[in-house]
Amino acid sequence: MKIKTKSKKVNKAWLHDHLTDPYVKLAQKEGYRSRAAYKLKEIDEEMQLIRPGQLVVDLGAAPGAWSQYVRRKFAGAGAAAGELDGTIIALDLLDFEPIEGVTFIQGDFREDSVLERLKEAVGGRPVDVVVSDMAPNLSGIEVSDAARIAHLVELAVEFAQAHLKPEGALVCKVFHGSGYSQLVELFKRTFRMVKAIKPKASRDRSAETFLVGRGLKRVG
Repeated sequence: MKIKTKSKKVNKAWLHDHLTDPYVKLAQKEGYRSRAAYKLKEIDEEMQLIRPGQLVVDLGAAPGAWSQYVRRKFAGAGAAAGELDGTIIALDLLDFEPIEGVTFIQGDFREDSVLERLKEAVGGRPVDVVVSDMAPNLSGIEVSDAARIAHLVELAVEFAQAHLKPEGALVCKVFHGSGYSQLVELFKRTFRMVKAIKPKASRDRSAETFLVGRGLKRVG
């Protein structure tokens, strides 16, 4: 019974935080599918990553707030619909309600067949920006969770190395804790400029932060 009571308290606290969250209210007002849009917005405003005419790949895209943000950057006057100056390819394991002008691939990024479909959608074009909000289902076992997180980040980095323009950028969600410093080192080995950003829209109690890598280092 104590476990249930604690669970109810946690759920009640989460619901209260969610309903009173200014970013949740802002997302509802501005038509974004989740508050996550403001995380990417803050990163983009600081780093000046996304501009019309680009090819952007959105990994872990569901429910679609990041693709919505990029779409508005590509559209005239930030429109949520209408013509786009740019290309957005989104991928997620979960269902994804269509967004006008966004190509969506449903599947697990860890599977070779899904990666091949993504490569086909890119079609050999150099990618300007890869954004990844991917996160595994966490078990609560720190070592196991750290390995799952690291695997997704490593796959995103590999994809970026293979497809980014030389001056392109990768934005990746990571978590402070076991394995974090190794992921920072991976970014530093891969990119000429690396920055860790904890957006204001990321809840204070969340361990998440975002690594931004820009400008691929030459291999060899």
